Amino acid sequence: MADDPWVGLNGGLEAQLAGLHREIRETPELAAIDRIAVAVHDPASGRLRTFVESNIGSRPFDRFSDRLELHPTLAAVATTGIPFINNAIGTGAAVGADGLNDRLLALGLRSRYIVRIHRAGTLYGFIFFNSGRPGFFTEATVAALTPYRRLIDVLVVGTLTSQRTMLAAVRSALQVSHYRNEETGAHLDRMSRYAELIAQTLATRYLLSDEFVEYVLQYAPLHDIGKVAVPDHILLKRGKLLPDEYEVMKTHVAKGVEIIDAMIHDHGLEALPYRDLLRNVVAHHHECYDGSGYPHGLAGEAISLEGRIVAVADVFDALTSQRPYKDAWSNDTAAAFLRAQAGRRFDPACVEALLADPGAIRDIQQRFRETPGGFGLAALRQRAAQAAAC
Repeated sequence: MADDPWVGLNGGLEAQLAGLHREIRETPELAAIDRIAVAVHDPASGRLRTFVESNIGSRPFDRFSDRLELHPTLAAVATTGIPFINNAIGTGAAVGADGLNDRLLALGLRSRYIVRIHRAGTLYGFIFFNSGRPGFFTEATVAALTPYRRLIDVLVVGTLTSQRTMLAAVRSALQVSHYRNEETGAHLDRMSRYAELIAQTLATRYLLSDEFVEYVLQYAPLHDIGKVAVPDHILLKRGKLLPDEYEVMKTHVAKGVEIIDAMIHDHGLEALPYRDLLRNVVAHHHECYDGSGYPHGLAGEAISLEGRIVAVADVFDALTSQRPYKDAWSNDTAAAFLRAQAGRRFDPACVEALLADPGAIRDIQQRFRETPGGFGLAALRQRAAQAAAC
């Protein structure tokens, strides 16, 4: 890891936060702020996820995702808008009920200050400030910190707004795609969580930030956006594609990159965070580790890590999902296939990262089960054809 604690390992908002943290500590009355972190709130699921942070010393927490309701202190801040200050972490009545204080205390952090990030009735998340000094967050200290806190708030909201604008635009296109092929919303939910699981497992090995892992989760479902440009007679064909039809199908990768670039331009999102990660997810998810994939025949680490991650996540869910034309494979059978193809089709590290926690896989499958009638138009046509043949 880099010696400079201000360097963001993956750029983006985390790099901005690290630079701002350095500036804050150059202010004498704020020099003892040892940690700044941001967690984001997902309004659809009610879950809170770690996002970006800057630490002097070790980081207290690995990436985690949890329901906001399980953390009463944070839920109160979210509801009332009143910041929370604990200037005596680990002592008496000042001990919080969210179970996180012990880890802060173990790293010598004695004071915490938490504020919500909120706009027009929407909770975006929280900003956390920590210091190793007991009693640090006095009224004067909070006043000196306020301009920086507001700047972090603006940076986070701007980042999440551009991200959500892009996701909304692409998902509108995916709604069209959803009715033209067999992929379901549950498939996209599962494969994105598998991708998150892989990225998180590889985080230490590749020095991946929570920000990187978050964007893998958000952008993984967009990998096949280019299928909206594939003609119906090919995309909806029952049975094996002819060689020339397969070549047309393969163009969905390049078409997908074109669609992403056009949406970025049309929506004024040139500053979209982790834009290259999104493009790589779309461009590289059909590349193979041995160079036999498409469209560029990239091999090994010439394929982006995010592309290698999504390839494993996508295929695993396709194998273990039931479709009108196939039965679901068992997790063990699918795992054996992935391992057999490791070093050929798939990055071995990504395969083992996914398969290292069978319990997490089962949990994802339980949380995002298929709903009846959840298949696209292609699947419905296949069902109709099967019924007509009976």
